[in-house]
Amino acid sequence: MANASRQAAWEFWGTELKRRREDAGLTQEALGRAAFVSGGYIGQFEQAIRKPQLDVAVRIDEVLQTDGFFERTWRKLIDDKRYADYFAAAADLEPLATKICEFESMIVPGLLQTAAYARALTLANNPFAADKYIEDTVHARLDRAVILKEATRPLYWAVLHEAVLRVPVGGPVVMGEQLECIAQLARERKMLVQVLPFAAGACPLMGRMLTLMEFEDSPPTAYTEGVYSGNLLDDPASVKRVRESYDQIRAAALSPEASLTLIGSAAEDYKRCASST
Repeated sequence: MANASRQAAWEFWGTELKRRREDAGLTQEALGRAAFVSGGYIGQFEQAIRKPQLDVAVRIDEVLQTDGFFERTWRKLIDDKRYADYFAAAADLEPLATKICEFESMIVPGLLQTAAYARALTLANNPFAADKYIEDTVHARLDRAVILKEATRPLYWAVLHEAVLRVPVGGPVVMGEQLECIAQLARERKMLVQVLPFAAGACPLMGRMLTLMEFEDSPPTAYTEGVYSGNLLDDPASVKRVRESYDQIRAAALSPEASLTLIGSAAEDYKRCASST
């Protein structure tokens, strides 16, 4: 589904929510309390500024007694085949964010991946997939990265564990180009990058990833991911807790200047390895 038609469909979802809420004689605040979200969230859903999570859509159906209408419509709208089901809602939020902070422990974040790196990673995860699926997945990932090149791009801060630099995804040529791409984005001041070195030892979120997003008129969110599963958090207490973990990781990481030096050195190592083979 094209972006414009998807947005129009979400606007219909919001309009229908407002109509049925008013028919039930409920204010946004009253529906929010019953669905365990704020009244402001209900207003954002109605204006299609923000997409609800599935459990919220289910609770809205229960409160408004709409026989599963909002759950069924949610499932149809969120079923964007460019992304895994568990990631689609987080992907929808990225273009709306004013600030994105990420931590990755093993792989380059999706917003920073080159086509060759994304292709190698997708093939590793889907060794029997058809070529079209691989290419569609790569193109979807590159489409997301456009937000870092726009004039209205969000502030973007990435902390990468040193393992991200050392695992040769796609081989030395692909890794050398990938690391140089990250360094170039940092030199152009389109992002800030830090590396958490092996020497830092144990840290919060070991072996995990985290994406924090902030918005102009909405509360912040946190997205974490497991094996074929994802969790988009918008509960203020939960987001605050993972934010504290991120701050600890960032404090233990190398400075941006030292991180760029390490990234550049690793890129050169890959280039030398490629030229010697």
